[in-house]
Amino acid sequence: MKLVDGLVYLTADEMRLIDEDTIERFSIDTMSLMENAGVCVAEAARRMLGGSVIGKPIACLAGRGNNGGDGFVASRHLHDWGADVTVILSGERESLTGMPARQLLPLERAGLPILAADAPLSGYSLLIDALLGYSSVGDPREPMAGLIRRANASGIGILALDLPSGLDPTTGEPGNPCVEAAATVTLGLPKVGFLNQHARRYLGRLLVADISIPPEVYSKHSQPPGLFSSDRIVSIW
Repeated sequence: MKLVDGLVYLTADEMRLIDEDTIERFSIDTMSLMENAGVCVAEAARRMLGGSVIGKPIACLAGRGNNGGDGFVASRHLHDWGADVTVILSGERESLTGMPARQLLPLERAGLPILAADAPLSGYSLLIDALLGYSSVGDPREPMAGLIRRANASGIGILALDLPSGLDPTTGEPGNPCVEAAATVTLGLPKVGFLNQHARRYLGRLLVADISIPPEVYSKHSQPPGLFSSDRIVSIW
């Protein structure tokens, strides 16, 4: 943990403890946190696209874990707001279980395109990186690695969900490959690896989103109150 300019930056293990405390002590379940995360990412996407997403093509690149589930929630909200959303899965549809699988169902029932990792990445206004979360370790593997490389080479702006996939949240060192985001919406509090100067290239603009973690949880980790007093999405740099 590091306190910089009134903001606490956490390791992956410390962020995990915050999530567990929120769920166990305050009975705010993972599904609620996922919904809050997804709507914040959708709002950040809307702001990146000038305040309206009507008719704008957006692709969500999604993994099979909770980061992918957050991305599915963001995709649902963007679809509700009029965006033309496509979901590109990094693995087989059958590999999705639990909450991510539940969050994908509304998208399937609404008829959104659900494509494989080798789908073309062209013609989109924005890509959402919902491939890997803060618990991931090591370099991204195929076919995800190829999807990341093609996203980086596409020339399309990428909005990373929580952190750019492939970036170590604690050291800030990039894996091979690593998403090069135009902006990152990190959830709850930023990760200490973001302070590594090497990480700036991959993070782009850094935003932190309020996913309804109680202030009593934050105070245990020395975060001063009032971070989200004026907006649920706060710009860090």
